[in-house]
Amino acid sequence: MSRPLAPAGRLFAVAAFLEGFTWAGLLIGMFLKYGPVGNELGVKIFGPLHGGAFLFYVVVTVLASLRLRWPWWATLLAVIAAVPPLVTVPLEMWFRRIGLLSARV
Repeated sequence: MSRPLAPAGRLFAVAAFLEGFTWAGLLIGMFLKYGPVGNELGVKIFGPLHGGAFLFYVVVTVLASLRLRWPWWATLLAVIAAVPPLVTVPLEMWFRRIGLLSARV
């Protein structure tokens, strides 16, 4: 049984989901813009949303890293995970499973 998430761990989970969700929206928007439809609306909506979600994720990652005393490799991995599409969600699930999002005892 896993331990409950610390407040910083819950915030990281939310940030990881938002970053992944807006990445998915931006990818769909780019497909619609450059694909057969040629509609820019998805990019106009999800471009700024993803930019904000990315910055939020990076700030929350640093905060969670400090509050939850992550090892250096976990912090580095979490920051790098924001670059490729949709990697923050499985990373958050893994961090949750190995206890990095719970309070240290």
